[in-house]
Amino acid sequence: QLHLVESGGGLVQAGGSLRLSCAASGRTFSSYAMGWFRQSPGKERDVVAAISRSGSTIYYGDSVKGRFTISRDNAKNMVYLQMNSLKSEDTAGYYCNARSFWEDFWGQGTQVTVSL
Repeated sequence: QLHLVESGGGLVQAGGSLRLSCAASGRTFSSYAMGWFRQSPGKERDVVAAISRSGSTIYYGDSVKGRFTISRDNAKNMVYLQMNSLKSEDTAGYYCNARSFWEDFWGQGTQVTVSL
């Protein structure tokens, strides 16, 4: 099993920046495509950004394009989400996801709250 732990969430003012980290352990990290998802109360869990196993292919949700950057460091078993120009609409629980052809793993999430 692959174990995922998110960190870096917290309270930040609108217009500010935050960097989320996801640490993986238990399997070969480079075998998995990685993604960041977010979910607010009463809303579905939406993809924020995703990155392929090698990092050669990257996807962003429309609402975060130009503001967020996903990256991965396979040598450190880490994936990151750099969040700039934060808005109140970005307030949500953020979840790290690892996916292969065979299986799918989720972290416990980290809360991001953007204040005025």
